[in-house]
Amino acid sequence: MKLTIIRLTALSEQDIIDLGKIWPEYSASSLQIDEEHRIYAARFNERLLGAVRVTVKGTQGALDSLRIREITRRRGVGQYLLEETLRENPAVKSWWMSDVGVEDRAVMTAFMQALGFADLGNGWEKR
Repeated sequence: MKLTIIRLTALSEQDIIDLGKIWPEYSASSLQIDEEHRIYAARFNERLLGAVRVTVKGTQGALDSLRIREITRRRGVGQYLLEETLRENPAVKSWWMSDVGVEDRAVMTAFMQALGFADLGNGWEKR
């Protein structure tokens, strides 16, 4: 099967299980999904390998909780996930990602800069 990036509009039982592995700190009931609050995920073989939460307000977008399952890291899944998320939201002209909860800030900074984001000390911005 091919790796695909999808916007989750409803959570299946398997999605809830997979998101629990990606984001153990969030319960399924705490994951808000609507036009302003979105979840994009990387799916392979009917399983979610990574996800990012997106908040869109007009032409501004905020990313948070970008996480890829540990066994899948360093294979381009995160890059593909972010590139497709940004591409799917062409009306957003300014993106922000906070560094709150980031496991390794130096690694994340290199990753975000490779995707065209600037390091602002407390997060990353792309215009």
